[in-house]
Amino acid sequence: MWVITLALLSLVLIFDLAIALINRNKPTSLKAAVSWTLFYVALAIGFGYSLGIWSTHIARSEFFAGWITEYSLSFDNLFVFILILARLKVAKEREELVLLIGIVISLILRAVFIAGGSLLINRFSWIFFLFGGFLIYTAIQLFRESSEEEWREGRFITFVRNKGASTFVVALTAIAITNVLFAFDSIPAIFGLTKNPYIIVTANLFALMGLRQLYFLIGGLMEKLIYLTEGLSVILAFIGAKLVFEACADQGWEKVAGITVPHISLTLSLAFIVVVLLLTTSFSLLKARQITVDKE
Repeated sequence: MWVITLALLSLVLIFDLAIALINRNKPTSLKAAVSWTLFYVALAIGFGYSLGIWSTHIARSEFFAGWITEYSLSFDNLFVFILILARLKVAKEREELVLLIGIVISLILRAVFIAGGSLLINRFSWIFFLFGGFLIYTAIQLFRESSEEEWREGRFITFVRNKGASTFVVALTAIAITNVLFAFDSIPAIFGLTKNPYIIVTANLFALMGLRQLYFLIGGLMEKLIYLTEGLSVILAFIGAKLVFEACADQGWEKVAGITVPHISLTLSLAFIVVVLLLTTSFSLLKARQITVDKE
């Protein structure tokens, strides 16, 4: 099943990346972006539903929880990409190639982080304390920085620019660094929802599929999904707490400071993630509409 799944998904990704490479000097049309995005979402939903048929219902729930979480984090990742490319004034014709290389980097980084995370978990069960703490810390930082609307160059990016690197190289460097930071968030997040390597890998692959096309769709959504970052911070904090609770259970600690350690089921996790995203979207659209009315 591993071989069949990875072979089929690799063929789809290679085909998509080949199209991107061929059209690297042409801007992606809205029609093509919509078609490919819908295709990848339908593919993920179909795959997740099929898991309940040939695998288990738990595997289906784990996949959807992982895929939705990773896809949501990918949205936030893309927002940063948009800010980077706009800030650096990358030509529209070159955006395709930058995104193509950026997604390949994401695939490689996530593969490395998944392998490393699995190795750590198998050897040290207490690593969940670190994963959980890191996610909670990230959630707090995201919430604090949610009001920032502009990407700022780091020292390394400034250094590369001062060394005479082209705008294209600077953009690639910035996106590569961003991918590392997002990999640190996304991998512990999915380990908080499932320990199944097959589910972790497929959820991440489906979350990365279609990102290139999705990029050309969500530019206009940036002003409407006002509270997306806050919503993601709540989800990461929830998963971080879940990881800490599971770490306590692995250590045999039923109570901590006299308080019973709660068990958060997968069903509750999936429901929480979906509800938070729905509320985030609803409040964002209402706020965006109110801003539009106020301007008029």
